[in-house]
Amino acid sequence: MIELLAAVAVLLALIFTFTNGFQDASSIAATFIASRSAKPRQGIMLVASMEFLGALLGGTAVAFTLAGLLLVEPGESTVLLLLAALMGATTWNLLTYYLAVPSSSTHALIGGLVGAAVAAEGLSAVLWGWEELVSSGHELVGLMKILVFLAVSVLIGLVGGYIAHKLVAVALRNAKRQVNRKIIGVNWAAAAGMAFFNGANDSQKQLGVIALIVFSAGVTEVLEVELWARVACAVLLGLGTLGGGWRIMRTLGSRIFRVRPVHSMESQAASAASIAFSTVYGAPISSTHIISSSIIGVGAAVDPKKVRWSVGREIIVSWALTIPATMLVSGGLYLLLELIIPMGGS
Repeated sequence: MIELLAAVAVLLALIFTFTNGFQDASSIAATFIASRSAKPRQGIMLVASMEFLGALLGGTAVAFTLAGLLLVEPGESTVLLLLAALMGATTWNLLTYYLAVPSSSTHALIGGLVGAAVAAEGLSAVLWGWEELVSSGHELVGLMKILVFLAVSVLIGLVGGYIAHKLVAVALRNAKRQVNRKIIGVNWAAAAGMAFFNGANDSQKQLGVIALIVFSAGVTEVLEVELWARVACAVLLGLGTLGGGWRIMRTLGSRIFRVRPVHSMESQAASAASIAFSTVYGAPISSTHIISSSIIGVGAAVDPKKVRWSVGREIIVSWALTIPATMLVSGGLYLLLELIIPMGGS
């Protein structure tokens, strides 16, 4: 039974990677395309290919941070809770995609893992990180590390977008109209860089979960990221970017603020810096959150009156709901699966 559960959980992790592609990764192309720096097909192809490369060549720091979130022993119960967590997170991704609301696959996955783990083993099943922070005064681990970086990365995007516009406005105050061609060229480079780092960060979340699944099922003797899993996640993340996300792109690319090439460049630069910083430090972050906040930051710097703050409020509500909602859904799914699936069978 444990082998079958593990196979289903890995399959669902790969499906979640695909939904992550059109939920988070597609957000990268939003301002790039909406500003007319690239045609839709060109922009998506660039972002998808760089997402693939980032996922393929990315490290493992983020994967092990996520895998270290749970304090559970290998076995059927752990595989079952990982399955429930993925079911809850995938359901949330599909729901928010249908509603065209930019949501966070990272928040959904974290909420799913925490909710299912607590339902399975209690509060002791999660490395909260609070005690380690209090005892050391500076050490960030577990859920505390993840939450801090989720907040800091969004702040960097927001403030970075605001500052980037102010600096660029001064630098281009006497520029001629032809400078737009150079700005569009920089946009291509910025979009490529951000997609690469986002692919590295996003894929590692699923890689950490897959590593936990196969280790808990006894397939591997140590917790490690397998090459087959990395390749599969890279392919599916790229395909997810190609296959969906157009509804979310319209929300980020036009409903928050009317984005022009220079605004896209500023947003891309601020977002890339935030994603790269978090990836290097092994922290899973939400590219959707970062990109949304950077667009708001740029818009506020241009003219606060031109920002559709109501859309921003909708996104913030979605952010606030994601972790508790997926905790409840995944916790409930674990309890349901525990009743349905016979444990301890061969």
